[in-house]
Formats: sequence, C-alpha cells, structure tokens
Amino acid sequence: MSYSMSVLEQAILTWIHLVAAAIWVGGSLFIGIVFSPLLKTMSNSLEERIQIMIRVGRRFNKIAVPSLIILMVTGLYSSHVLLSKPELLIATSYGIFLIVKILLVIALVITYAVHVRVIRKDIEEKILSKQMSELQIQKLRKKIIILGEITVVLSLAILFFASLLDAGV
Repeated sequence: MSYSMSVLEQAILTWIHLVAAAIWVGGSLFIGIVFSPLLKTMSNSLEERIQIMIRVGRRFNKIAVPSLIILMVTGLYSSHVLLSKPELLIATSYGIFLIVKILLVIALVITYAVHVRVIRKDIEEKILSKQMSELQIQKLRKKIIILGEITVVLSLAILFFASLLDAGV
C-alpha cells in the first residue's frame, strides 16, 4: 500500500526542509562572509582568532548537524517515490538532477566530516596550551578556510539543484 501525502503534509515537509536549509546555508554563509572577516579586526593574534573560530564552529555545529540530518531525511522522504523506481532516475531530467543533488550531498557530508575532524578537541587543546607553532596554526587555518569554502560552494550548488527539482525541470 502506497501512502500519498496531502497538500498540507507536503507543505509542512517542504517548510521543515527550507528552515533546515536556511540554518545550514545561512549559518555557513554568515560565518564565512561576515564573522570570519570581522574576526580579523577584533584580534591581531592568529592563535586567538583560530580559538574563537573553533568555539564559534562548535556552537554552530549544535544546530547545523541536526539541520543537515533533517535536510537529508526530508529530502530523501520527498524523493522516495522516484528513488524506488530506478528506471525513472536515469530516464528523466528530474531523476538525473536528483542523482546529481544526492552526489553533491554525499560530497558535502564527506567534506564536512573532514572539516570537523581537522578541528577536533585535541587540536584545540594544543592551540590553547601553546603546543602548536605559528606555522602549524597557519596551515590549520588554511585547511579550515578551504574546507569551509568547499562546504559553502557545495551547499549553494545543492540549493541550485533543489530549485531545479522544485521547478520540475
């Protein structure tokens, strides 16, 4: 027996998906475009800036990770009918765009996992206890920035494919 969602149920699911996307993408953009550049004006110490950035990142993760999970669950649920018919996935532009979106989400999750791994707790403790050289901190900062930028670009690309799917292309 197949269950078909009512218009109201679909609207609520879409709303939940959009709120989660706003938190994930909006928060990521805010950190990269507003907070990070502002941080440079608040402290000359690279060590202090990276400590603050790690703390802000950890705080953001408390809402970002649940938002990302909600995005994946609601996205998969919205697509379950098409995903249950693999022949439609490759036979329609909608299916192909959905596959691309899913691949982008997988790339995003991997990038985000690496990003979180780079700034794990023991690294933060090494910075706090001054066990990392200036060069090591600069390399760490570069990795954090690159992974953050990749995360934002992938998130924006996913939004673009979500727009294509919503338009029924």
